[in-house]
Formats: sequence, structure tokens, C-alpha cells
Amino acid sequence: MTSLHPLPAETAPRAQVSAQAAEGRALLARFPAIGPDLPVCHGARLVGVVPVERLLAARDDAPLASLIDEPTVVVASATEPADAAWQAAIRGARSVAVVDGEGRFLHMLPPQQLIGVLSQEHAEDLARLGGFLARSGSARAASEESVRRRLWHRLPWLALGLLGAMLSAGIVASFEEQLERVVLLAFFVPAVVYMADAVGTQTETVVIRGMALGVSLRTIVARELATGVVIGVLLASAFFAFAFVGWGEARVAAVVSIALFVSAAVATVIAMLLPYLLDALGRDPAYGSGPLATVIQDLLSIVVYFLLAAVLL
Repeated sequence: MTSLHPLPAETAPRAQVSAQAAEGRALLARFPAIGPDLPVCHGARLVGVVPVERLLAARDDAPLASLIDEPTVVVASATEPADAAWQAAIRGARSVAVVDGEGRFLHMLPPQQLIGVLSQEHAEDLARLGGFLARSGSARAASEESVRRRLWHRLPWLALGLLGAMLSAGIVASFEEQLERVVLLAFFVPAVVYMADAVGTQTETVVIRGMALGVSLRTIVARELATGVVIGVLLASAFFAFAFVGWGEARVAAVVSIALFVSAAVATVIAMLLPYLLDALGRDPAYGSGPLATVIQDLLSIVVYFLLAAVLL
């Protein structure tokens, strides 16, 4: 964002109210980019502005005090540049005077700077409407980067996913006794794992899209958690009926249903927290959230499923 402090206060061009038009024109010649209004001060405080066309038409000995107008827009240095530019646009000002907290003149914002601020704000608004963060440049770079860079960004996360797959195989093997006793348990492992991944993927999509629009985690956490719980209840209820009717094993159906509920709730929490955590660590959530969340969700889903089986069967 364009700064409201382009020049140190002592070097910003300004004329004193006691000066004459000739001195004002000399100042204009030294600072041709000063803009359409020459600031006039009494000491450090802004008195008014002299339109350049009036300054050029005045006699050399004309006092600047007789040529000044009230500045249309005066803003404090702490004002957001976009706010200053919008004030100028709404009030039809050609420039904006910037003062410090004690009312001392700092500098003028000329039209080209105001237009630059408005143009940047417009681009950011379009980026947000398109589902990109104000950091839309990094999003575009990720879409257009070379194959080598794509591999560099993605393979480490996928390697982590492969490690998770190996760990999940080891976890399943550690519950071999339960599987031998109740072979039916093996039938439902893909369902529990897949549904947890599906719930987590939906949440990640909502969260990352919200981050792109500047939505904070606090804004969505309560509603997304409630959504995850409700989804878990619905999935568990539907799958209990399916497993019980299909195989007639009420306890196995109960294990699968409870595992689905817990996995959906846990997947929602993980999928919400990971994108914000990765972003806070300076990592792109678009690359890391999916593989890392999948690893964690899969491992937890399998552990929950078989622990429930060990306790209830």
C-alpha cells in the first residue's frame, strides 16, 4: 500500500504565507511534481493551498495570502491511504494535505499518488471477489511456476503422506488380533478413512477460501465445528443402519458408527487449524494442508476405529 510518508517533513515543499507569487513559482520550478496545489504554511501549520493555475497567472509581487484557498481534504498521517484517496474522490479534491498528530503540515498527496492508491485498492477488491488473497501475486506464481518448482513445493508433503501410509499399515497390523477375531472389521476400514478425509477436505476448502477473502479463524470456528458434529451424527446414523441391515452385527455397526462420528469431528478440527498454522509458519496452505491433514486424519481414524473395536467387541 502507498505510504502517506513519501518525504521527510522537513524536505516536503511548502511556501510561507508571507511569501509572494514569484517565490511560489520558484518553488514550483524546483519541485515540478508538487501537484496542482501549492501548500502554504504559517510556520509549521498549514494555512491553505494555492492552485497552480492561479499562481502562474498572478503578478510576481502578489502575496500568496491573497491567492490561497482552504484545502479540500486534510488527513492525519495515520490515515489509511485508501481512506485518503476515497475522501479526495468523494469531495472532488485535486490533492490531499497530510498533517501530523499536532496539526503540523507534512506533505501533499498529488493526483498521481491518489490514483495509484485507488487502482491498487480496485485490484485487491477484484482479487478478493475472485477468491484470491490480497497476496494474489503469490497465488498466480503458484499457478504459473515451472514443473521443477511444482515438484519442489509438492513432493516433500507427498513424501510425508507416504510415511503416513506406512505408519497406518503398521497400526492396522498391530490390531491383527481383532481382525482375526472379527474379520468384518476389515470391511469398514476404507469407509471410516474415506469419510474422515472427505469431511476434512470440505472443511479445508471452506477455510482456505475464507483465508483468501481475509476471514479470520475466529469467525468460522464455531459454525464449522457445529457443522462437523452434525455431519458426524448423520453419517454415523446412516452407516449404522446400513451395517446392521447388511450384516446383522449390531456391535460392529456401533463401532463403525461411533468411529465415523469421532473421525468426522476430529477431521473438522484438524482441517480448520492446519491452514492457519501453515500460514502462520510462512508455508503455503494450498500445498501442505491436504497431504498433512490426510496423514493425521487417516492415522487418527484408524486408531480410533480399532481402539473402539478392542473395547466394545
